[in-house]
Amino acid sequence: MYKVGEFTMLNEKYSEIKSIVESKLSCSAHNLDHVMRVCELCVEISKYENNVDLEILIPAALLHDIARVQESEDQTGMIDHAILGGDMAYEILNELGYDEKKSIAIRYCIQTHRFRTGCEPESIESKILFDADKLDAIGSVGVARCLMLSGQFGQRLKSIDNIEEYLKENTTENGRLKDVSKHSPFIEYEIKLKKIPSKLYTKRAKKLGNSRIKYMDEFFKTLNLEIKGKL
Repeated sequence: MYKVGEFTMLNEKYSEIKSIVESKLSCSAHNLDHVMRVCELCVEISKYENNVDLEILIPAALLHDIARVQESEDQTGMIDHAILGGDMAYEILNELGYDEKKSIAIRYCIQTHRFRTGCEPESIESKILFDADKLDAIGSVGVARCLMLSGQFGQRLKSIDNIEEYLKENTTENGRLKDVSKHSPFIEYEIKLKKIPSKLYTKRAKKLGNSRIKYMDEFFKTLNLEIKGKL
């Protein structure tokens, strides 16, 4: 088990990486706050696993969204922030004089942390990062982030009866949204967020995920009733 305050020490150890990350991120739902929550979750999950290398896991957590802005600004839909981010992280770590083998392992963690990328995590560090990142998308934090993004893109609080038809009309072949403003928190929950607990790898993350999704499910059910004036 980790001692109280150990994450604070880890945080200080990687302060230079943290500063670089902070300068690169501007999206409200993928800013440094999200990154640090993922780091905290990584440390929490790692307590329940064996042979976890924190010198791989923590830098990977700090750098996992380093290419988010590039993906958001890409109009072609070709940039995958996980793939690009892994390469960017590798270069950053090289410039900082980081160990080569660990830099390669960190790149791998970042490039396998996303559903849509299609690269399944196999190392324990990559599985923990995947789980921690997904956990931050559900529960009360997930609701808050979902609504933050919804407001950022001018989305409406509305449910859609025919989600399959919506997906056919408003998504590209690789799953990117054509018009983000037509999306909604309800759709995001139905097509992605509520499935997260079943996709997690570690036992600790699954337990946390099942608890978080219960709250999220109740929230969206209540919100839907309130919007319809039935509650």
